[in-house]
Amino acid sequence: MTTAVSPPHAKTADPPSAPSGARLVGVDLARGLAVFGMYAAHVGPDPADGGVGGVLLELTHGRSSALFALLAGFSLVLIMGRTAPRTGRDGRQAAVRVLVRAALLLVAGTALTMTGTPVAVILACYGLYFVLALPLYRLGVRALAGIAAAGALLMPQVLFPLQESARESAWAEHVTALDPLAAISGTDGLLGLLVTGVYPAPTWLPFVVAGMAVARLDLGSARIRGRLAALGAGLAVLGYGCSWLALRLPGVMERLIEHAGPTDRDLASLWWSDVGGYPSGGTSAWQLVASPHSDTTLSVMGNTGVALLVLVLVLALCLSLTGGRATWPRRVAAPVCAVGSMSLTAYVLHSGGIGLLGIEELPGSPPGVLAGFVVLMTALAVAWTRFFRRGPLEQLLHSATGVARRVR
Repeated sequence: MTTAVSPPHAKTADPPSAPSGARLVGVDLARGLAVFGMYAAHVGPDPADGGVGGVLLELTHGRSSALFALLAGFSLVLIMGRTAPRTGRDGRQAAVRVLVRAALLLVAGTALTMTGTPVAVILACYGLYFVLALPLYRLGVRALAGIAAAGALLMPQVLFPLQESARESAWAEHVTALDPLAAISGTDGLLGLLVTGVYPAPTWLPFVVAGMAVARLDLGSARIRGRLAALGAGLAVLGYGCSWLALRLPGVMERLIEHAGPTDRDLASLWWSDVGGYPSGGTSAWQLVASPHSDTTLSVMGNTGVALLVLVLVLALCLSLTGGRATWPRRVAAPVCAVGSMSLTAYVLHSGGIGLLGIEELPGSPPGVLAGFVVLMTALAVAWTRFFRRGPLEQLLHSATGVARRVR
């Protein structure tokens, strides 16, 4: 979903700060896993069916998108200069490349939404995230981490009353009526990207900024990776654990039930799962849930923790495979890396496939449908990457950013 901002594997940044090949492969492997997680969330069986399979499927919901957003921040820093931010003409050209990608993602996401796909298209949101995060590219690890933490703590508290106001008053309709993007796409336009949509910028930018901070670190160091893993585990436990405790406080569940309306879903699972539904407003008690799409502080913390853990694990795996003698682990990981290297193409193709198959209930498809998506996309990616360095849509975006070379 965010390979669109991934730089080419050659000449990605200034040579002294460029990550090793193993670490770039690790990022592609993480993207590939996120693609499969996205497929599971959209065309897999409904987690509400229960069982071990239901739990595994539910783990992909929201957390795959959070991993993509974190990797988007990582890619943004790769483009702008990893340990030494680009300056002068080089910096201006890199910034134009990011802005061109952002504009094209906004256009592509809007066009995909206009097809009527049942998928909540995130591409346009990513375009906005990149524009908003770009001014931060000169900052160091501590500053970026601080901004990400502050955003996770404060932005949900700002977003919640705005969403409540948009639901209960007419100002949102007036804003949307004046928005050309809303008129073109038939959606809430910029208001949807900022406030009312599934991926509002205030609560999703912390993932991007956190990814920028991670990209600044020396990920070749086992000590640094260990600290990141500990941080990820701590955030996951803190986010989901605090929500689990909060939902058991006297009166909290009663308030949620009162404002959720008639439902046969298990609201008690909202500390980690979307199975219980989504926040419907009416009470601040919704701020105590940590379900992946709830846009609360606790959910941002938990999802960031999971994303960090996945990234650290795959980076450690790829670094170990580089020096290992066994070849079969690399052979197993290679197809997933191929999918990750063309994740924008994978995203658009899966949305088109959903439309062609007439799938309207997301999730809720038979297991065979999910298996078909995974197998077909993997086969396509493996075959394509044998002859081309970039996926088809990734190549189009790369070519479009060629205008940056004219910047002086």
